[in-house]
Amino acid sequence: MVDVLDNKRAATRFRILVQIAERQPAVSQGEIAGEVGVTSQAVSEYIRELVDDGLVEKEGRSRYRVTREGVDWLFRAADDVRRFADHVTGDVLGAMSEDAYIATEDIEEGETVSLTVRDGLLHATPGSDGPATGIATTDAEAGTDVGVTSFEGVMELDPGSVTVLQVPSIRTGGSRAIDDETVTEACADADIVVAAGVEAVVACRQADTDPDVTFAVGDVAADAANHGLEVTAVATTDAVGRVTDALRDADVSYEVLEG
Repeated sequence: MVDVLDNKRAATRFRILVQIAERQPAVSQGEIAGEVGVTSQAVSEYIRELVDDGLVEKEGRSRYRVTREGVDWLFRAADDVRRFADHVTGDVLGAMSEDAYIATEDIEEGETVSLTVRDGLLHATPGSDGPATGIATTDAEAGTDVGVTSFEGVMELDPGSVTVLQVPSIRTGGSRAIDDETVTEACADADIVVAAGVEAVVACRQADTDPDVTFAVGDVAADAANHGLEVTAVATTDAVGRVTDALRDADVSYEVLEG
């Protein structure tokens, strides 16, 4: 395994090879030296070694190209860097970070708490019975916010889904063209209802349903579903595409119903 973080020479070799890949075939050693922070002579020596190792081929004066072996080496080195970055951000910094939770009971600073998601919000309960735990960094009364750090385990969270109900545009009848009962049934079991477009908002109101959100509907629906909520998105036919695009981008499960 290539470890470009093992020493400065390996890291410099990696950076120079990346620079060659970016600039090939016309390679200015002076420009690379400026980017990497070494002398032009040092760049020349590194390139000579890369050529000898079969990672770079020389095509002429100041013309170089990364070989297939060089590309493979870069991929392996980049994987090492990515894994290390994931370790730092996920394991090291993640354990040191502090997030706010809602205290389900009174909590004292330094107490171990179990972490859960309820109604799309983070909750902390005294004790270590849950699959995910942390340490409270503040005192908190039940129902107030509490700081939590030193996370361990994984919170159990079943992702929600989105039901998208289409409402005809005003050109084809608008809210008058959809039955109130259809809207009511689509929204009955939803944890949150969002509406995109005037026709959709009016259709909801005519069915005695006030949408929780009427702007950035696709993004809100996706975020809510990723927090475990069941969402109904009522959208005019003109807005349905924008809503479903946001859901697909967020990899959220959804179905589209005709109004």
